[in-house]
Amino acid sequence: MIHVRHFGLVDYEETLASMTGFTEKRSPDTPDEIWILEHSPVFTLGLAADRSHLLAPGDIPVVQVDRGGQVTYHGPGQLVVYTLVNLKRAGLTIRNLVSGLETSVIDTVARYGIEAHSRSDAPGVYVGEAKLASIGLRIRRGCSYHGVALNVDMDLGPFSRINPCGFEGMPVTQLAELGGPRDLEQVGSDLVLRLQESIRAREPLSGR
Repeated sequence: MIHVRHFGLVDYEETLASMTGFTEKRSPDTPDEIWILEHSPVFTLGLAADRSHLLAPGDIPVVQVDRGGQVTYHGPGQLVVYTLVNLKRAGLTIRNLVSGLETSVIDTVARYGIEAHSRSDAPGVYVGEAKLASIGLRIRRGCSYHGVALNVDMDLGPFSRINPCGFEGMPVTQLAELGGPRDLEQVGSDLVLRLQESIRAREPLSGR
């Protein structure tokens, strides 16, 4: 059973506290959850992030977080999907989950006539050279949290204040500029369906 929860537009730090609290308190029998939401404007820095990639944050808050990866931006109009998954029970490695997130996004946007791809040198999903979705995860007590952020219909301007994911000059795009849907609810439903299929497709590791 994977529970799907919708939160709407929420504060980043409050959501991070909820994710870490859920992960700390969950038992081996706690159902996995997928959280669908948007964040108020915020820059986040991963555990090993180089602050030099934060060029000009201005009045947008900057939060140091416990996920992998460098710096990224979250804001209204971006679909954020957090995957709170017991990896061992799901039969998933970290690489499996990253690939599942990437493939789920690629398959979802293909429905909209958009050809996207992953890259071996940088997690995420790209259209041409432009980044469409960012991925960052944290594994604690054998369980994942954080997840994927897919640009749907947002102000991309703040990305110019950073080197997205640590890559200088990397262009950023979104579904609204690629002829895709602007409705986050529709995109969220399509993406979560594929993500659930990806997680459930794995056989449990117990007994091996």
